Amino acid sequence: MTAERTAGDIGRKLREARERKGVSLRQIANSTKIAVAVLDGLEHNDISKLPGGIFGRAFVRSFAAEVGLDPEATIQEFIAQFRDEFVAVGHPPSDRIEDNEALESRRRTARTFLGLLVLGIPAAAVIAYFGWIGRRPQAVAAVPEPAIAIAAPAAAAPSPQTVGDTGSPAPARADAAAPAPVRANEPRASVASPGDRIVITLAVTRDCWVSATVDGRKEFERLMKPGDERSLEARYELALSVGDAGAVTMTVNGVEARPLGKSGQVVTVRLNPTNVNTYLPAR
Repeated sequence: MTAERTAGDIGRKLREARERKGVSLRQIANSTKIAVAVLDGLEHNDISKLPGGIFGRAFVRSFAAEVGLDPEATIQEFIAQFRDEFVAVGHPPSDRIEDNEALESRRRTARTFLGLLVLGIPAAAVIAYFGWIGRRPQAVAAVPEPAIAIAAPAAAAPSPQTVGDTGSPAPARADAAAPAPVRANEPRASVASPGDRIVITLAVTRDCWVSATVDGRKEFERLMKPGDERSLEARYELALSVGDAGAVTMTVNGVEARPLGKSGQVVTVRLNPTNVNTYLPAR
């Protein structure tokens, strides 16, 4: 990502403040729980490793506070320098979602609804047809025996296989009296419920920034500490951003998920009913 420097040099200012204080990037990383690679990128005006919006600006604020700079003034300089970058634009206040994310969420919802509608109509027709067919054997069984004998005279007629050479009577009319039942409704494929939800549980092994958006609504954004646990439930999509992928453990619908990434890696993932199984270990 190429940064457009329109004002100042925020990276140089952070680096000089850190050197004046006599601390290393590793010490700041240990204090803020922000990966060294992200801090180094900030000192070199490389924001490609930052997550977007408020989440990214929180990293800048923490860095500035650690090296003795005014956090709010530093944030304003950061926005002025990178005003055309996605990180400077940021998220709107937490009581509303980003317009593009809301639009995309509505599009995904519409596509999901249309897909369920396309699949649901044929499925409902098949179920109704099989249900109607399944009631037919009961109607045949209710017909009196004489009616069955008249309806199938050929089955009741004697043949060399049913009457012997001595003229002995044929065995009981088991075949004639019991027409083959219609079993078109067995077996029947099950139809998956369209109302399945995604339920995840988050925990961290060390301090880690976590942000979660559920069905287009910001659920929370904070620093989680070891022992903290958060459960989230989504119907359409769950967007999750973490500042240290190696510190996060997650279960999806009660099953332990694959690691989100490596230690110190900033990761953003989006789980929905279409891709949720890709986050689970192969069986």
